[in-house]
Amino acid sequence: MMDRIALRSRFWLAGAAVSALVLAGTPAFAVTPPDTLVEGFAIDDIITVDPAEAFELSTAEVTANTYDLLVRLDLDDTSKVKGDLAESWTVSDDGLTYTFKLRPNMKFASGNPITAEDVAWSFERVIKLDKSPAFILGQFGLTGDNVTEKAKAADANTFVFTVDKAYAPSFVLNCLSATVGSVVDKKVVLEHVKAMTPSTDFKYDNDFGNDWLKTHSAGSGQFTLREWRANEAVVMERNDNYNGEKAKLARVIYRHMKESSGQRLALEAGDIDVARNLDPNDLDAVAKNDKVATTSAPKGTVYYISFNQKNEKLAKPEVRQAFKYLIDYDAIGSTLIKGIGEIHQTFLPKGVLGELDENPFKLDVAKAKELLEKAGLKDGFSVTMDVRNTQPVTAISESFQQTAGQAGIKVEIIPGDGKQTLTKYRARNHDIYIGQWGQDYFDPNSNAQTFASNTDNSDEGKNKTLAWRNDWDVPELTKQTEAALLEKDAGKRAEMYQKLQKEVLDTSPFAIIYQQTEVAGLRSNVKGFKLGPSFDTNFVGNISKE
Repeated sequence: MMDRIALRSRFWLAGAAVSALVLAGTPAFAVTPPDTLVEGFAIDDIITVDPAEAFELSTAEVTANTYDLLVRLDLDDTSKVKGDLAESWTVSDDGLTYTFKLRPNMKFASGNPITAEDVAWSFERVIKLDKSPAFILGQFGLTGDNVTEKAKAADANTFVFTVDKAYAPSFVLNCLSATVGSVVDKKVVLEHVKAMTPSTDFKYDNDFGNDWLKTHSAGSGQFTLREWRANEAVVMERNDNYNGEKAKLARVIYRHMKESSGQRLALEAGDIDVARNLDPNDLDAVAKNDKVATTSAPKGTVYYISFNQKNEKLAKPEVRQAFKYLIDYDAIGSTLIKGIGEIHQTFLPKGVLGELDENPFKLDVAKAKELLEKAGLKDGFSVTMDVRNTQPVTAISESFQQTAGQAGIKVEIIPGDGKQTLTKYRARNHDIYIGQWGQDYFDPNSNAQTFASNTDNSDEGKNKTLAWRNDWDVPELTKQTEAALLEKDAGKRAEMYQKLQKEVLDTSPFAIIYQQTEVAGLRSNVKGFKLGPSFDTNFVGNISKE
């Protein structure tokens, strides 16, 4: 059944803010407004839009278009970063101090000037809030007690960042290009600070505006957030105070549409301008329609199945290995992800320093049965699997359920929306989980750290990596991951990551299946639409409609 959307107001007033969109049972416009881009997109993973807290793929696209950073990935050469708010920067001889000069006369969407104090306070609130993405900055030795000294404004246009070790400068700069490095408007956010009673979980007397920023923006990007309605829509409006070229469209709407078929039908009818979650069959159908076009780009996102080591059966090495022989990679590659991905079994995606292009596992039920017998589980067992109810993960999980059953393992699929499955997964309450991981920044550490590092495996651990989420305690791999950060020779560093990938491939509770090729269908009047190499590089400011 095709998703439907209705307007709370039927009128789009010229020059006025767009009315909020809600899902309902009546049809949308036959043709979208000329100054508005409407994208069909599965956005049920959005939990918050505060860049200090958000750690979901869909949210990162919204954040990338509503906030600026000190530096940003150079899309013309992804081995480099380029200045965003920063005009220039220098690194001290000892490799510990990074000094950034901001471009002059910049403004937030509110009209407030952007200063180095805003940058410093943005770092401070990330560290003191200590939400999921905080470790990206915290790994440089920042704590709530020292952040105001380690990340500070030397003057209105100079920001000084001091790290604890002489890391490869490319690693530090790539981390600052992650969405957690978004610079917020301190003056605006302070107006919405919520008082708190300090506790063992949070020792500060205010929430640094976190409650308000869950549903608002306070940035300087090409757009501002007008509204986010969970599992319904995100509405962004052009920021006329933007410091560069203004967005060509007045607004962009992400309309939550879960089903590929619904997106395709809405695209063909003109109810949406762009379809973002097309499966192989609908992608083929769109490609044959002369009123629409398709585009694609390789993405640094990998899809994987993980096995929680808190489950004593899943913690057996032979069982972890057996599951990797119970995935029908060939069938998945030729049907379920045809055109939208390629089989890839190592944690570093292609195109990243140190990538290892090895796919040793094939469907081998007999081999899996041998391993299960060796583990003392000859007769199999029952287990649950949490699955976000979108494609292609639902189809992949059903394929996995069927092949696992051939070895006597009964897999019960528990479907849920993105928020439900992620929340359970992050609490380590799953047995098996199928998900996707996109790089937080364009450096091999982004994936190495999450798949091969776990600094504290206790339930109170701060660095909640994927290894931590699956209770995989790996002190030796953690040391190797940390050592790779300090290696400045690119060739040696690449070798270190290849070694890590081989160990994770052989012993980990992760069965990595494929690397995403992101696709989109778009109406022929949409111009300038381009998919980036990562989930936070899909920019909409250059898009126009004829």
